[in-house]
Amino acid sequence: MKLKLGLPKGSLQEATTRIFKKAGFSISASERSYFPIVDDNEIEAILIRAQEMARYVYDGVLDCGLTGKDWIMENGVQVVEAADLIYAKSGMKPVRWVLGVNNNSKIKAVKDLEGKRIATELVNVTKKYLKSKGVQAEVEFSWGATEAKVPVLVDAIVELTETGSSLRANNIRIIDEIMTSTTKLIANKNAWKNPWKKRKIQNLAMLLTGALNAEEKVGLKMNVAQKDLKSIIKILPAVKTPTISQLAGEKWVALEVVIDEDVVRNIIPKLKEAGAQGIVE
Repeated sequence: MKLKLGLPKGSLQEATTRIFKKAGFSISASERSYFPIVDDNEIEAILIRAQEMARYVYDGVLDCGLTGKDWIMENGVQVVEAADLIYAKSGMKPVRWVLGVNNNSKIKAVKDLEGKRIATELVNVTKKYLKSKGVQAEVEFSWGATEAKVPVLVDAIVELTETGSSLRANNIRIIDEIMTSTTKLIANKNAWKNPWKKRKIQNLAMLLTGALNAEEKVGLKMNVAQKDLKSIIKILPAVKTPTISQLAGEKWVALEVVIDEDVVRNIIPKLKEAGAQGIVE
């Protein structure tokens, strides 16, 4: 039996391949191939744009696939969300769909878009958003280069952003956030009812989640004198329980702990001051 897996082609492709690699799966494909090879004989993969993934999973063409929560909502389909994988093209955080106008625009709030024209790739979600705000505006599909369309072609845009740098570079001012989105591992409902496929998808979800959790973690090892042990432990994050091993003799121990990478630079100097030696990150 094979699990038909959809991998996102485009902006998420490189990040997805890297996460799979960390999870223990090697994915290889030529530039022109839409059928990458995964070093798992039970997986049959195909590259599909994230925008279309949910529809193919819903229709049963694919058993499962990776796409954004935004595209699940845009397609309006019911699928099983097997895992929430917080990664994007260039970072490990949710992405945002924002409503933006030109810096010089007189539009200050959503209500000012009454009767105006908006360009976006996320048409259905944008229409629902405007309806919830009681605003009637024309929403047109954008085939790309959306940032360049304001203010000449349209009055506003709804665009995806991670950092906001591209919007700022194009003189676009954000006036509201439509939604946030994360990458999802989704499954077809019938595939989920199949015991073998469900177990395979769940295992894949577990491995990918573990790989992502490890992305922003580091391990610290150090030697600590028994007399300094209590003060060293107090420096470490409260929720972390270190592994402590007795070294030869009774005066020193080896201490190991896994912590968030972004706190390491602050902790290491404090550990050294408290007497830790031979610190290895």
